[in-house]
Amino acid sequence: MSNDSQVKDGLEPAFRPEDDPAFRLAQLLLLLEVIHSNGWSVGLDRLGMLDFFAANPFLIIDEDDPAYKRLVLAGFAAKPITYASPGQRFATRRSRIQHDLSLLVSYALAKVEVKEGFRTFAITPKGVATAHELCSLYADSYRNSAEVIGTRLHRLSDKKLQENCRTWLRADPALLDLYGN
Repeated sequence: MSNDSQVKDGLEPAFRPEDDPAFRLAQLLLLLEVIHSNGWSVGLDRLGMLDFFAANPFLIIDEDDPAYKRLVLAGFAAKPITYASPGQRFATRRSRIQHDLSLLVSYALAKVEVKEGFRTFAITPKGVATAHELCSLYADSYRNSAEVIGTRLHRLSDKKLQENCRTWLRADPALLDLYGN
């Protein structure tokens, strides 16, 4: 069904912020700012996981967790409005991250570094200045979530992070293998 026929039938096409490249780039820039302020070093896979779970923190954080109230007060909803499964949303977001990072690098807002033989991504001084200009309730909420999630995921080994990712996404292991995890 085309967008024209949806509008004729009185249905507007659904707008999802994560489909807007500017929104995704802003989120990624905020995440890189949090990573920088904590002195963390992350590669593409870990950055993709941080990016997804910072936007969907309640896949990791449950009601009994002390961070739950902090995230609710920051503006995150415990029950996201979406029809896609967490695994499907993760795969979609993961497929876009390399392109989004390439754009941030081309705008000189992010850079690629090699640390201990691994390719990592970092924010540039221009990126820090730009991230500081992102001042909204959502930007503050996202920074808050990125801090909470980043602190937890940063402590995990790559192997443990992959194992936990399968649990958090509540996905069939064979399905996640198709996603590249």
